[in-house]
Amino acid sequence: MRKSEWSDKQLEELIRQMPKIQDHRDPRDIYQNLSIKKRKLIPWILPGIATAAAMLLFLILVPNLMDRTNNSFNEAQEKKSLEQTTAKKDAGIAMDKEEATSKEGVNSGTKEVKLLRTESVKSAIYDDEVGNGKVLTYWIPDQQAQILIPVSTIVSDAGNKSWLTVFEEKMASLKEEEWGLSDFYPLNAKLELDKNNNSVIVDVPSNHLYGQGSTNETSFINVLQKDIASNSNLRKIKFKTNGEPGIELGNYGSMQEQNIESDQKKHAFLFYYPVGSKLPYLTPTNTIYKDFGTALEAMKADQPENGLKSSLSPSLQIYDVTISDKTLSLSLKDDSTLKDNQLTLYSFEALMLTAKEFGVEKIIVKNSPLTHIGPFDLSKENKVPIAPNLRNIQ
Repeated sequence: MRKSEWSDKQLEELIRQMPKIQDHRDPRDIYQNLSIKKRKLIPWILPGIATAAAMLLFLILVPNLMDRTNNSFNEAQEKKSLEQTTAKKDAGIAMDKEEATSKEGVNSGTKEVKLLRTESVKSAIYDDEVGNGKVLTYWIPDQQAQILIPVSTIVSDAGNKSWLTVFEEKMASLKEEEWGLSDFYPLNAKLELDKNNNSVIVDVPSNHLYGQGSTNETSFINVLQKDIASNSNLRKIKFKTNGEPGIELGNYGSMQEQNIESDQKKHAFLFYYPVGSKLPYLTPTNTIYKDFGTALEAMKADQPENGLKSSLSPSLQIYDVTISDKTLSLSLKDDSTLKDNQLTLYSFEALMLTAKEFGVEKIIVKNSPLTHIGPFDLSKENKVPIAPNLRNIQ
């Protein structure tokens, strides 16, 4: 067929001069027809002038379309041939990649295990995490004011300030309610260090509420005792009210000073779960135990009267412990089903904190079926924590 001598520009001009055919259907009807019908329906009645124009257009366009169709066919053949060649190359590359991935999988086991370990998060603070900072521990009543929960933080901007100054400054930054505990801080008192008498002066205003109710005053006295004992070696509290010596408390009466109990150790650490939380605090018992073995047995049982849960995971099956040169050596049972998960990690930390109560500084685990619990390498000695329950307040 003879190639059309009409140029593209001439064809466009001819089409513009043809009469317009309007479609009065709703656009949604058109879309529905296109979506449902597979074949295009050709109307059999058209205005005479439209039919003539269409026939004329057909005669003009056919030669040009045929020529373009031949060119498109040739291009399609060339494209198909190129795609087949490329596909073969890609298949070869894919096979090489699969083989390489298979080899890499064998060598990447350590990396995968390391990634899995990062999913378990330590609760306590350890020596290598402090740097040039300072660790402070606040004792906060639980929601029922039955026990005190130690919450620790790392302060990096202490400068030349005393621990007590920084401790008092950071009180307002505590988020007790957000942490599932009682809103207790900041204390309604001024704290002053008395180095000459190895004591802390606690000066309350005359309208303080710490003497209203046995729970309030007991929590107040216990919090002061534990706050000072955990953060210093001071052994005495001196009370003032508006600068005058003494404080009035309902059950305690008038108090001028109080000694800080020197024996704040030998407790067992159990789990305390705030309402709605799946992660526990590591919390010392109120009970004092005569030796580590007795405390270890206490870790296996709940203390419902204080809202505490057992902290010794069933998978951490210990059958022998010895303490020598401030190092605890413990052996696991041969059939121990030790698991590397968050609960076991917290259980191991509770074990280390309990051991620390009895003067232990390092722990060695023997015949463990696992090399790691979270970030702890059980094939090496592990240092006990500095303080429990890390929370960032800065």
